[in-house]
Amino acid sequence: MSDVKRSWNRIKENVDSTPTMVFSVIGDSDSFVPRPWAKTVFQTALIEAAKSGGESWILYRSHDDGVSGMIRDAYINYEVMEFGGKSDTKDAPNTTNIKPPINDVERHVKLIRIAGNQMTEYISPLEFSEAEGEGDDFLLKFEKFVSEQDVLFFSEYTDFRMPVPIAIIVCEGDIQTIAHVSAALEKKLTVIIIKGSGKAADLILDFLENPELLRKKASLLFGIRFDDNNYNKLTMYLETIKTKEDLIGVFDVDTDDPFMLSNIVGEAIVSCWAMKKILTEKYNGSSSKENQPEATLDYETSRNGDRPKRAFPDSNVNGLAITGSSLACKVLKRNSVTPEKIAPDQLLEVYKESRAYVLNPKYASPTALPLYFYFRYQVLQESGLLKDRGHILLFEALRANRCDYVRVLLDHGVKFQLSNLQELYKQTVSCKGCKTNDDCLHMQWILKQIQEKYTKQLCLQDKSTTHEVLEAAEGLCQRILRYKGKKDKENRSKYEDIFHLLLWAIFANRKEIAEICWLRSENHLLTGLVSSAVLRKLANKANNVKEQILSSELEEHSKLFEQRCLAIMDRMYEENTKHTIDLMDDEAVVWGIESSPLTFAYENFMYDVVAHTCSQKNMNKQWYNNQAPDLVPFLKSVFSKPNKFFTAPLTKYVYNYMMFFSMLVMYSAFVLTSISTEYYVQDIARVFEYYVYFWGVGDFIEELISCFGCLEAKGRSHRSYYSRMKRYLYDFWNVVDLLSYAILIAALFVRHMYPSDTFTIARRMFSLSLLVMYLRFLEVFLIHRRLGPTLIMIKEMLKDLFGFLFVAVFIVIGVGIYFHANLWPDHQDMWDADWTQWRIWKIIYFPYFQLYGELFNNFLEGKELSDCSHNTSVLQSDSSIERCPQEDWTVLGVSALYMLFSNLLLVNLVIAMFSYTFERVQENSEKLWRFERYTVINDYEWRIPSPINLVFLPYRFCCCPGREGCCLDKCTKESEERNIKEENKEFRRDFQRITAFRIRDKL
Repeated sequence: MSDVKRSWNRIKENVDSTPTMVFSVIGDSDSFVPRPWAKTVFQTALIEAAKSGGESWILYRSHDDGVSGMIRDAYINYEVMEFGGKSDTKDAPNTTNIKPPINDVERHVKLIRIAGNQMTEYISPLEFSEAEGEGDDFLLKFEKFVSEQDVLFFSEYTDFRMPVPIAIIVCEGDIQTIAHVSAALEKKLTVIIIKGSGKAADLILDFLENPELLRKKASLLFGIRFDDNNYNKLTMYLETIKTKEDLIGVFDVDTDDPFMLSNIVGEAIVSCWAMKKILTEKYNGSSSKENQPEATLDYETSRNGDRPKRAFPDSNVNGLAITGSSLACKVLKRNSVTPEKIAPDQLLEVYKESRAYVLNPKYASPTALPLYFYFRYQVLQESGLLKDRGHILLFEALRANRCDYVRVLLDHGVKFQLSNLQELYKQTVSCKGCKTNDDCLHMQWILKQIQEKYTKQLCLQDKSTTHEVLEAAEGLCQRILRYKGKKDKENRSKYEDIFHLLLWAIFANRKEIAEICWLRSENHLLTGLVSSAVLRKLANKANNVKEQILSSELEEHSKLFEQRCLAIMDRMYEENTKHTIDLMDDEAVVWGIESSPLTFAYENFMYDVVAHTCSQKNMNKQWYNNQAPDLVPFLKSVFSKPNKFFTAPLTKYVYNYMMFFSMLVMYSAFVLTSISTEYYVQDIARVFEYYVYFWGVGDFIEELISCFGCLEAKGRSHRSYYSRMKRYLYDFWNVVDLLSYAILIAALFVRHMYPSDTFTIARRMFSLSLLVMYLRFLEVFLIHRRLGPTLIMIKEMLKDLFGFLFVAVFIVIGVGIYFHANLWPDHQDMWDADWTQWRIWKIIYFPYFQLYGELFNNFLEGKELSDCSHNTSVLQSDSSIERCPQEDWTVLGVSALYMLFSNLLLVNLVIAMFSYTFERVQENSEKLWRFERYTVINDYEWRIPSPINLVFLPYRFCCCPGREGCCLDKCTKESEERNIKEENKEFRRDFQRITAFRIRDKL
């Protein structure tokens, strides 16, 4: 047995694995020229490439420093970052507390020291040291031997073997390094040169670019004196390398991203294999080995007699039609198992053992490590099994984030098996820490806080059925957005796998895969809006637990989907305006959420979508009831189309506020003249009062319908009652509406249940109710293009004002207590009198009005006043007499500082807040106004002005348009009309798909 074979077996036995990728790093040398370079970049690139290679070995020489020391440091850092172990140091060479050991199944990157007989000061327990063999000759033989060994291509269940991929990485180096590179290229081994590391590595690249500069560059890079013999050898080596320069890959540590090394290594290996001398003739059992080329015989001879190991020597083997033109056909070697006997479930079990290395799609290419994807795709494609067995490769590509293969496989009709969906969640979304630690803040933990049952079915439970997993994923989506779930069997049968892959990509935050799945789904506009809303909600959840990085990534992903939807709307509006406008009302079901694009965008505060031109055109159709969007033609339609005119939201809006104004006039007359029973005998007063009550009841019913949506038009909203109520209360004007009703009901209760001679309290409450009603009437101007933004500014500034008051109240109370404690020391009757006489009002009185510039010097100076007394008996006998303040000079000092602070700082602060709000609203005034306009239009599409709505109320309950199969729905929809609408909806679905591919063409 040869030395290299003994070393190979010994290494395999100790590390307990066969490599799927080997990196041999060379370049140790004595440096005579100080050449600092980006070693950290190379260390990161090497480790990332090794992690992406699967079961990887890193070979290096036995030196204590230089390139060998740099490789060892890189591996120690990998140990710390990957497993959380303590770093080895040269001061503690016998450290044994690092876990897992080198032969552990969790350690997929092994460090192998080819030491020969050389012993070093430091031997790490993280690596295996091979003592046999010395010098570069042994290392070169070992590299060649490794390249000729077999590794199971897919798993122990599969039928193909492949040569072990090996790449020689060149850093720094000397003339011996150049000789090693030359010999390796002669043996057709892959060489990757690290540009920027100096010495031999840079000299090789400089010679390949300009051989005439060799003499100058050699002396500068090596810093040594050349004689004729050394220079001639160097020239010979470099000339040999130049003839094989197509087999060399280059990684620039100064410009390339560390993640690019995986791609560069994969391309170089595939290039070397593709250019090897291969057996081109069909296998003939009677042909002798002597008739075959020597290099091919060494590579092709089977361990089982004369049977060739080359994959597919014939054009048809075991029923598989193979063209034989791909690299996989030339390189892969056949085992005794045939593809027909492989169970896909067995094949998948291999990948459930550990998580795949997730590659950044930005630096991925078809030949990026691991080469598993490259060759498995070729095998399946040429054997005609891509559709039948491609779902295994698709599963692997999804979990490894290989977007290029995901895109191609889906384009070839490969279907994702939904039975593997739970495993995909477990390996990409679940977190091991979430199973035991309550303080883990990864995505699984965030989903668990939303709905623990569904999250366990997705990420934790092993016995969940496919149906339970699908229901759990959709249930989480519905719970996040608070929508009622609805089944859509037709949609599921055709796009179920794509929709669930898209939902998985959202939960896993895989941006590129999410885009790929979105393009291949249907109802792209609504699907994109739902995806954006889910991501935004998840971003808010992550931000609430202070996961800012995850939150920002999810927020960025959410904006990407919204931008795609806006781009679709722009393009579709340019090409077909009518259908784009109608599209905004097309209802569809996405993950059990039923809605239309415009309604969903409004319910989830997507201002840009609602303010888009096609959305506004759709609103105009609703506002004018499908008539010309101009006031003069609309008024003329009262004679030509009276039904459309009187049922138009614009007509109902105008009529509603006419009735509202008449109510305000009558309510004002009632409050001014007829609160007391002395005037109640007047008949006109009764008319005024009862009209107010009837109008209030009718309007309150409409507000309840608006809040809960029980009588709205079918399809307007499918959210839960809690979500609708929350959304209703979010609107400022709805809060004002409810406040006016509450005060009016309280006034009625006080007036009739607690009558008095003067009705003072009732009069105050009726007056306050009327004041709020007048504030409500301002909403009529919200629809106006110029006055609308002004009302929005007032509303937003009120939020700033309330925030300011929340801060100011503590300052006012603090200063007021200081004033009171020193002006009226030891005051006893703080809460004794009527609540209007409580001392708390005196405490806040002075500092509050000082905010507006009042001084109150007479009180604050403690001067004697005419209506006060110091006599306790007088104060107790007559409660109308105030206690005189006591002089205290500190009160004036605190008052001066307080007025300086309040008038110069607090007041100017709130003015600055108002200015910022004004600029913000002014900048987005059109967008905000359009959003509020939709609120009004959507409200008046079904609303009937009060109190006329009381007449139609029984009919509306009997013919509820929100109920399936209602009489109103049956009467208004003819069969032929429905068929036309379905055909138009089908066209718009195809229109969306075509437009989506046009604007995001990455295929």
